[in-house]
Amino acid sequence: MALRTYGACVLCQRASIVRMMCTGMSAVAHPQSQVDFLKGEVHRKHPGVTNLKTLHLPVELQTAARSIILSAQVNRMTGRIQALTNFLWSRKRAVDDFTLRQKAVSLEKQLWEKAMESSGDVDVQVLQDRIRKKVLSELRRNTYHWTPLKYDEESGVVYMAARLAGGFAAVRRAINEIKKRDPSFAPQSLLDFGSGLGTVVWASHSCWGDTLKEMVCVDSSGPMNILAERLLKGDDEAAEPHIKQVYFRQFLPVSPKVQFDVVVAAFTLSELANAKEREEAVFTLWRKTSSYLVLVENGTKEGHQILMEARDTLLKKQEKTVHDTRPASVFAPCPHELMCPKLATESTTPCNFHQRYQPLPLPGHNDLQTEKFSYLILTRTESPQAETAGVDWARLIGPVQRRKRHIHCRMCCPDGQLQHLVVTARKHSRDVYRCARNSDWGDQLPIIQKVDDDVQTDSE
Repeated sequence: MALRTYGACVLCQRASIVRMMCTGMSAVAHPQSQVDFLKGEVHRKHPGVTNLKTLHLPVELQTAARSIILSAQVNRMTGRIQALTNFLWSRKRAVDDFTLRQKAVSLEKQLWEKAMESSGDVDVQVLQDRIRKKVLSELRRNTYHWTPLKYDEESGVVYMAARLAGGFAAVRRAINEIKKRDPSFAPQSLLDFGSGLGTVVWASHSCWGDTLKEMVCVDSSGPMNILAERLLKGDDEAAEPHIKQVYFRQFLPVSPKVQFDVVVAAFTLSELANAKEREEAVFTLWRKTSSYLVLVENGTKEGHQILMEARDTLLKKQEKTVHDTRPASVFAPCPHELMCPKLATESTTPCNFHQRYQPLPLPGHNDLQTEKFSYLILTRTESPQAETAGVDWARLIGPVQRRKRHIHCRMCCPDGQLQHLVVTARKHSRDVYRCARNSDWGDQLPIIQKVDDDVQTDSE
């Protein structure tokens, strides 16, 4: 019996020595595993995870919205919700005068060249008039006719039914990036430009409700401001607002010295008439920002390009008068400040993200839905994640495909390149592999040493 016990102890010691040797070899083979990018978290909650589970509207907001919608008794509500949803999703930017002139000149040149190829004498004046009419006709037929959106009380209710839950989901997911990566940030003031139904206030309150002391909502639409106040009061004029210190304005504060900890513009830049107005609005919002500027748009080509336009404005252009000299830097989702690689590809696909949410409990809206959105967060301070972790992070820009013993990850990397990486525990360390398996579209991954047979460009 004693001999057996002694033998078992020897085997245990040998096994322990082998494990120690393997661990040491693994650390040498995978120096990335020595970097404490986990910061004490388990793999499924690693620092790069910013996705949220299925989002639900706050109970008070859902109850108030349902009460307003049902009491409004809007005719053909279901059809109007679908029509408005489709219209907003397909909405494009207004074509500016410069682009329109370029199109006209190009089309006129093509028509002249085609006319000159045909034989025979022609009256130049008649031909010129004919070509001009043809150019005008083609421009009218092929140019997107942008018109500003105006909401009255009834159309505002339709908008509420169509976009309240989805808009809340997109904004809540975007600001969760700040909450997760900068947990010490405790904003006291917020500005919402183009506030509409006040969705940003509700999303921000659910994130930083304990610290926010002043929230200013700016929207030029009087009916929208009234609906937003009704939502805050639970559709009861005599009641106290559920969220205090919310102030509604139709114009931005004039003084350039007035700043807010967080400034948000959700689905707003796309409603401005031209590129010049968008640029002026972005500069104005940046002047009002003391810490973070959050921009959210539809996850379409148009939405993505509007955000990249805003990004270039703040990173590459300079205002005539600067009141806060701290420069802008990209906080999310881009892991770099180079040209967006998505815009460099021939078949331009938008950089967008998904968030699942529970829609308002209305007829035909009971199933879970997914909001597809694009966002951009700029900051006046350096990323706290990079400072503490000592490691670069890449952004997952597509679904993570989990396979047996390997994972396909499509990422935008800090070098400004898109990569398709096949992650394995053997080549990229067990920690990185498990983090990748627990990540999803929109999360971040610690940057991994390139391996020839694992890395592919998107063109491949």
